[in-house]
Amino acid sequence: MAGPVHYEIYIRKTPADSWSLLQATENRKQAVETAEDLLADKRAAAVRVTKETLDPESMEFQSVTVLTLGAPRNRNASCVRTISRPTCMTPQDLYAPHAREVIGRVLEDWLKRRQVTPFELLHRPDLTEVLEASGVELQHAVQKVAVPESQATGLPVHDLIRHYQKLIQATTERIIDAGRKKLFADLDEPGTSVADLAIKLEGHADRGFLMGGAVCGALKDVTGGRARLERMMDLVDAAPAEGAPRAMVLVAVEQILCELFAAPPRRAEILGPSLDLGGNLAAIVRMVAPNEMEMLIRMEPRLAAHVPPVDGPAERLGRRLAAGEFRLLAAAMAREVIRELKGSRRLRPGDAPGEIDILRTLAMALTATTGRLLSLEEVQDAFVQRSKALVTADFVGTYAASCKSAVDEAAALVRLCENVTGAANKRAAGRWLSACVGALRFETEQRGGPPNLAAQRLAALAVLQKGVRAAALGEKDEAEISGRIGAVAGLVEADARLVAQVAKSPLPPVRRLSVLLKLASGETAPFGPVAERARAEAIRIFKTPDARAALSAEPEALAPLRPLMKAAGLAA
Repeated sequence: MAGPVHYEIYIRKTPADSWSLLQATENRKQAVETAEDLLADKRAAAVRVTKETLDPESMEFQSVTVLTLGAPRNRNASCVRTISRPTCMTPQDLYAPHAREVIGRVLEDWLKRRQVTPFELLHRPDLTEVLEASGVELQHAVQKVAVPESQATGLPVHDLIRHYQKLIQATTERIIDAGRKKLFADLDEPGTSVADLAIKLEGHADRGFLMGGAVCGALKDVTGGRARLERMMDLVDAAPAEGAPRAMVLVAVEQILCELFAAPPRRAEILGPSLDLGGNLAAIVRMVAPNEMEMLIRMEPRLAAHVPPVDGPAERLGRRLAAGEFRLLAAAMAREVIRELKGSRRLRPGDAPGEIDILRTLAMALTATTGRLLSLEEVQDAFVQRSKALVTADFVGTYAASCKSAVDEAAALVRLCENVTGAANKRAAGRWLSACVGALRFETEQRGGPPNLAAQRLAALAVLQKGVRAAALGEKDEAEISGRIGAVAGLVEADARLVAQVAKSPLPPVRRLSVLLKLASGETAPFGPVAERARAEAIRIFKTPDARAALSAEPEALAPLRPLMKAAGLAA
């Protein structure tokens, strides 16, 4: 019977390099996508994914290559391997954030089944005993650590396996021994408080280990993300008011919180299981940056519709974050948002317009946090990466599917152009918009309506052209798209002879000038042929004796026309 399976990602940074193990994961799709992304982003000259299956009898892995991409190796080049030492040498090294991250990855399924974090595993004797009893699973985890480290350091795999087995044994004995000696205080016992414990442990050599064990023990019988977060907020409320004792409690709680929120299922349970990815990220931002989010909502109230409320224990945590506590957690969660934005998952599956709304909201909120949680470069890079997904054929097709007319589709694409970032993405969005306004359907629909609605169609085209000018497209794309909109507007006006009708109407000269100048200034018609015709007709009317007499008799009538004249190029 086959044993546990995982997938390993190997890279060669240059054709002359040998294969180096970058990452091990139990998700085949994730391994293949990561390898393809590494090659596409030119972070490796070649990539390879292998499937590793553990034989329970021989305890050896059988390897099968799943994917190989990139340049072949230059076998004439020499490869120098540097001998180093294992990453973790003592039990204390396993408590470092990087080591706990590796533990969380190689024991992901085991930790998920028990709904605990790596920090808890390293502080709870009951969990340590259960893991020690699961020989195959623990051996599998050691193998996943030793193989990539052997590739990176040059140390023999079997030596690393023996080293980590001894290290795990020493760490396990330390944790179990602490439990047997009752060194971890039971915070549920009457008369035992976390504040008293923190004061008692101040100055103790193992205060971090002992406080961590007490805090983790308080979570032993608590299941569910919200309930566990509630319990930790209770511990923070009961902690000493200030000084080193308070910091001792907050540090232990923060380690657990960082690992708790790093797990998407637990995070979704805390913030709301009904939220999609976009709502989940917006809730995270509202929790880690409540002041900035509230300020944005006051400035632009419609953002409130896209940002879900944060309640319960998450709201309690948000107040702590707003007060400046748990800064490492706030930064880690902000970077988790950035990581998700760079991923391929849709923010609003099945709702393409909503995807743009939530992306715009997140962009405004994260930009407001720059300098405190994230750098401006990190935020910009994340939204450039996310914008790539908005200009693909699949997304644009879904986005435009609900548009009832060509001008509605063009308006939707203008909004898309406004909300993507990055020069390449702007060009791609501009091409979609150019194809829409350049299509025969766009011209046919605009010219096919009743003549008495020509003025409304011209006004709609004027709004569309203004949107194109405000979308920050490239100069060439903007000129091409605006020119096409103006040309279609010229055909619509020519069919209806709108300018000629205004010029010959029995309206007073001032009224006719007002209508023509609005057409010429781009207010009620796009710039282009219509504006030029209206401008020429306005000049002709200005020269007529009737118009001069009317303007001389009513000088105040000229005041509202001056801005239009300036916009139409008839006045300085």
